[in-house]
Amino acid sequence: DMAPPAAFAALSVGARVPQGDVGQLSWNKPGLAQVPEFGSGATLSGQSSGAFLRDGATAALAASAASAVALAAIGRQRRQRLGRASAMLPRKAVITKVEELGWAEVDLKEEGIREQLEKALRRGGMSGKALVAGKKYPTRKEVMDKIPEDCFKKDTFKSLMYAAASVGQCVLCAFLALKLIPLTAAAWPLWTMYALVQGTLATGMWVIAHECGHDAFCDQKWLQTAVGYVLHSIMLAPYQSWQRSHAIHHAKTNHLTQGETHVPKVGSKPRIWEKASKVLGVRTPVAIVRTAVRLLLGWPAYIFFGASGGPAYGRTSHVWPYKPFNQGEKELFPGRFKNKVLQADVGIVATLAALFFWGKALGWASVCAMYVGPLTIANAWLVLYTWLQHTDIDVPHFDNDAWDWGRGAFMTIDRPYGPVLDFIHHKIGSTHVAHHVNCTIPHYKALKATEALKEHFPDFYLYDPTPVPLALFRVVKNCFRVQRAPGPDGMHLFTSIA
Repeated sequence: DMAPPAAFAALSVGARVPQGDVGQLSWNKPGLAQVPEFGSGATLSGQSSGAFLRDGATAALAASAASAVALAAIGRQRRQRLGRASAMLPRKAVITKVEELGWAEVDLKEEGIREQLEKALRRGGMSGKALVAGKKYPTRKEVMDKIPEDCFKKDTFKSLMYAAASVGQCVLCAFLALKLIPLTAAAWPLWTMYALVQGTLATGMWVIAHECGHDAFCDQKWLQTAVGYVLHSIMLAPYQSWQRSHAIHHAKTNHLTQGETHVPKVGSKPRIWEKASKVLGVRTPVAIVRTAVRLLLGWPAYIFFGASGGPAYGRTSHVWPYKPFNQGEKELFPGRFKNKVLQADVGIVATLAALFFWGKALGWASVCAMYVGPLTIANAWLVLYTWLQHTDIDVPHFDNDAWDWGRGAFMTIDRPYGPVLDFIHHKIGSTHVAHHVNCTIPHYKALKATEALKEHFPDFYLYDPTPVPLALFRVVKNCFRVQRAPGPDGMHLFTSIA
């Protein structure tokens, strides 16, 4: 790749990063650093938010523009190169009949199974690829050997440039809002539009911090931890706590008991949303309400109360690792990880204190319009991405008897978010399979890794061309609970497909 020029601000922060056992979650390829356990924290000093936004607008505009131009040029060059390669890949046959899935006839005769699979094939977006019986999934080593070595090399300058672009876009958007939108009740439609735009931009900043948590940002551990800690804390995301739980999510993807985030309920008992749909006789109104509740409240419910987390961990909290939380069969934050949770809380408390002084000085309407609205939208994006990356009517989950690394990693779905969101959000949704195969691959190398997966593992790589809003509506309307299907593969399938 080219080494593009860009302007970016230096971060005057520092932190210490110990190495630890979370590193076992990544593949130890020669020359590939292990994932760090946690960052221990960072400090940030600067001007007040209002002064910073005004005084730093010119620098932010220059940094954002220069970074955007350079990154767009890189993206076009890479897409052209990889597009020519992918065009030469063989096309796989589309599965249209249940018999083509390879299930035993005795299993298909079980009550409701054939109908369930027919609906999944007809309405799902991945042509039944994840439902094929008897597939032998590749081992971690087999997959890693097919990914180009270059994909694991991190470029500190390039990573900082992407971070500067994301931060610069947010600063510029805030500056323009302060200049152009009056802080009055009559201007609420404009502030709503601002929240949508700024929250979408801020998600890119969140993804950069997410990359730091995966040891995919740079080789300088102190810098990586500082960037991740500051960016996540600014957005009220507990960096070390989330780093731990998200590592578990990667280690046990689509595991029904030990997985983490958006783990479906198991059993024949209808869930509350399913019951509401049956009472009304239609699913659309319930789906709309469920979407709003999940997107707007899902993130705080998970962070504070462990909603949708793995049953093995019981009730959990990312801000308090003691009773009444963290009392499950397995501890989400065992031993020294409890201290890491408290270190993450320091950043959250600092941000809340800054918001308090902001509100006292400039008014709470300013805080709500400039910060709370965009944060709510950013949190909704996080829930949307995580939910749709591993959930759909034709993607199974597995219990402890059937789960293995290959099944977990390849039960991840790439979706078409389009060039604008791919640029803003660093392709987090369109190259997520590669990210789950190895989370230490920098996002600017993920497209290359994705093409390697498509080429070498076409029977396992999942891509759903369904437009994202339609895919979300399909998931919301149909994915309530799973039950184990018959057969040796141990698939747990969503059972209430309309």
